[in-house]
Amino acid sequence: MKILVCISKVPDTTTKISFTDNNSKFNEDKVQFIINPYDEWYALVRALELKETLDGTVTVINVGKADNEQIIRKALALGADDAVRVDTDPADAFTVANEIAAYAKPENYDIILTGKETINYNSGVVAGMIAELLDLPYVSLASKLDVDGNNLKIEREIEGMKETLKVAMPCVIGAQKGMAEARIPNMRGILASKTKPVKIIAPITNEIHVQSVSFSLPPEKGAVKLFSPDNVKDLAEALHNEAKVF
Repeated sequence: MKILVCISKVPDTTTKISFTDNNSKFNEDKVQFIINPYDEWYALVRALELKETLDGTVTVINVGKADNEQIIRKALALGADDAVRVDTDPADAFTVANEIAAYAKPENYDIILTGKETINYNSGVVAGMIAELLDLPYVSLASKLDVDGNNLKIEREIEGMKETLKVAMPCVIGAQKGMAEARIPNMRGILASKTKPVKIIAPITNEIHVQSVSFSLPPEKGAVKLFSPDNVKDLAEALHNEAKVF
């Protein structure tokens, strides 16, 4: 089985967010970057589990510049066989999807796995774009994945129930919580990652379709107002006059 896992670089969840250049650019000063958790914990680890039980290879691909080397090496330390880095700025979702699809098209992967979304933009559109560009079936929000012959048996949660799907390979899957359990690289994996190949390829285009004009932080949370259980009238008035619905 031949699996491609798409990984993104995102700020650590404890990062204090700020912006520069008149709020038009994310401030990366002193920010620690990590592999997007949905890509690492669920997509990559499930790919490695399939490799361990069914044999095959796991390749990770990242669209980004040379400073993404750290997250790529961590993916290799976890057990990926090799890596590909498309040497361009991941300026928008289509750029990322287009570059990944262009690389994957002649490689004939059985499964292309991504996380359901990245934790910095939360758009969740890259996997669907990859599937469209490659004319492949796509399932989002998958919480369970098993191989059944030439098909995949996918489980995902929908409103009020679980849905089970059978999808023919090759296909693209967006993974979420439940797909696998997070792993920590061991010393052997860390040492091995230093010699595993990372192929650097040029982008197919430098065209950017979307440009971020400005960023803004959400309003700070207001103080909590407490009411006595006996003071229902004031609570009702506050809910009616002060509470905000988003």
